[in-house]
Amino acid sequence: MTSESAPQNEQGEQQAQQAQQAPDERSARAGRWRRPGPQQVPGPELGGRNAWRGDGGASFGELKKLPGRMSVRLRLTLLYGLLFFMAGALLLFVMSVLMANILGNVKVIGLGITDAEAAELQHQFVEQTMKQLVGRSLMALAGVGVITLVLGWFVADRALSPLQRVTTTARRLSESTLHERIALEGPDDEIKELADTFDAMLERLGQAFDSQRRFVANASHELRTPLAINRTLLEVALGDPEASDDLRTVGKTLLATNARHERLIEGLLLLARSERELTTRTPVDLAEVAATVLEHSARREHDNDVAVHRELTSGTALGDPVLLEHLVSNLVENAIKHNDADGGELWVRTGILDGYATIQVENTGPAVPAYEVERLFEPFRRLNADRVESAKGAGLGLSIVRSVVLAHRGAVYAVPRPGGGLIVTVRLQPG
Repeated sequence: MTSESAPQNEQGEQQAQQAQQAPDERSARAGRWRRPGPQQVPGPELGGRNAWRGDGGASFGELKKLPGRMSVRLRLTLLYGLLFFMAGALLLFVMSVLMANILGNVKVIGLGITDAEAAELQHQFVEQTMKQLVGRSLMALAGVGVITLVLGWFVADRALSPLQRVTTTARRLSESTLHERIALEGPDDEIKELADTFDAMLERLGQAFDSQRRFVANASHELRTPLAINRTLLEVALGDPEASDDLRTVGKTLLATNARHERLIEGLLLLARSERELTTRTPVDLAEVAATVLEHSARREHDNDVAVHRELTSGTALGDPVLLEHLVSNLVENAIKHNDADGGELWVRTGILDGYATIQVENTGPAVPAYEVERLFEPFRRLNADRVESAKGAGLGLSIVRSVVLAHRGAVYAVPRPGGGLIVTVRLQPG
């Protein structure tokens, strides 16, 4: 069973908590946001909203600028400029040698000029002419070199423009847009070969996703039907008033086993569906979703008595309403199942935190080592157990949460709670 308490105001809640709890527990149980811990799922950078852009809107310059390296465009431009200056310097050297030989054949003739004076005048003439020639040639080389660098910058950009189409398409692609192709036109060169190879890869990916969708649809029918038939037969047998006590005991055991198998199959199918990227996104208020999930949970029977504290503030996220409800439901059910048997508590918080639509679920319970937290997000994993065969579930709760968060391009964080339990925080793109 679960019980819920909704404080009228923050001051009244703090006073009640201070009266009931020891001083060393107040900080652990206070009704406020907990700062998220280590990120468990790759998601948006929390520094700005540009990190949410996954629709191909990013410029090609982001690809060409690698961390700690010069861009390809700049390297090509510098290469063009270096080659030009090397060729210009070589040409200037050859021209200077030829001009020096030509000027060396010039004879200075004049009345009253001795041979020594004529040689000195010739030397001065050659030196002055060569200085002017080299100086003006260097100025011309520098001016043309700058023009070459500018032209090289634009030529390099034009040469890389086909790669820009490949990059933009790759950034924009998702499961819902695998039908897109680059379809690059032009000469049959290396870049066109790259684009054609990329198109062929997209074709194979599209076929693989279609096959996966068909498998999920077929598995949903083929696996559910036998279990539904088994459940019906068991319920009919248990409803027979002449059934013996032994038969009823066996029937209830089989019915419970059948129910666990049904939950396992539903979890696996939900896990498969949630791993696909969303095709449409609508604004969803996380507070309304959490309230609905908590109401449904309160009507169900639970093995342990958990007090549920709501701290729901409107926080709109962009996503799929059904998947987000499953996300919150798995967080809540996981927090209830893995809680203290008596006197357990559960906090559910929603709202906008640091500019992101956020939901946080905090629960009491057994202590969770920090090194075990990441493993809890793996399928069929529970604390201190690899494969689970118990009434607490199949170990898919946090795996489903992670898949739904990935489908929404969000981030999920989990940290051990001081005093025992877990704090899970999910951040999603705001609506």
